[in-house]
Amino acid sequence: MHFPKFWVRARRGAVAAWGWSDSSEADALAEGEHRLTALLSRLAEGNRDRRGAYGYPDRPLREQVVREFFDANGFLSAAVTRNRQGCLILNTAGAVFVDADKPTPSLWQSLSRVWRPRKDFVPEQIERVQRWVEVQPEVGWRVYETKAGLRLLATHTRETPDGELCRAAFAAFGVDPLYQRLCATQKSFRARLTPKPWRCGLKCPTVRWPWGTEEARANFEAWDIPYRTASQEFATCRLLGQFGNPEIAKDLRDLVAFHDQTTGAETGRPLA
Repeated sequence: MHFPKFWVRARRGAVAAWGWSDSSEADALAEGEHRLTALLSRLAEGNRDRRGAYGYPDRPLREQVVREFFDANGFLSAAVTRNRQGCLILNTAGAVFVDADKPTPSLWQSLSRVWRPRKDFVPEQIERVQRWVEVQPEVGWRVYETKAGLRLLATHTRETPDGELCRAAFAAFGVDPLYQRLCATQKSFRARLTPKPWRCGLKCPTVRWPWGTEEARANFEAWDIPYRTASQEFATCRLLGQFGNPEIAKDLRDLVAFHDQTTGAETGRPLA
């Protein structure tokens, strides 16, 4: 889990690249210049794809850290950050979050009046969870409904993204390959805590951290006030139940409680 404190954008003409550092803005600028030189070299060779090794999720995420959680040994176990859409995100070093989204229709299906979204998606996934814990009763899954499908949280143990439980869950529930890649790169898991702005009737913020100027900071804070108010009317996920092992691991209890409270998982509010 890596969220650098310092970010600086190096620019030459119309081309720019971000650099980052945990120690200083000067080091971040040096990294930015190095990345910019490499990017300009690729562009000069005719490679117009600016993603590659410079795109999400192959670099640290440029997100402001708003809260940190430390384990009994003083190591960072989780961090709350804010993404580019303005949502708060829970990043965990060992609490396994698995998102299983409903299938997305193709363009033809979207235009066709014949296609209908599968209404049995949630029951099917819950049946899959139940079959899992029947075979492995020591495993505990906390299952939530989201606007897009289901969220699962392993509650019996902590594990890294390269662990056996994580690999099996990603395969069993058809997890988005981009999310899998992000988890592997960042060595952590992510779960959105607050609603997406457009589902609350708001636009996304027009500025991103680091603010750069006081005007940009003020612009964001002016956006954040109505967003926080609107967020209180919605839940990000809805708790459907605890499956398998009912005992939540001691070192996960506070994190589970924080997740459920912040997302409004037991409030009955509309999902967003």
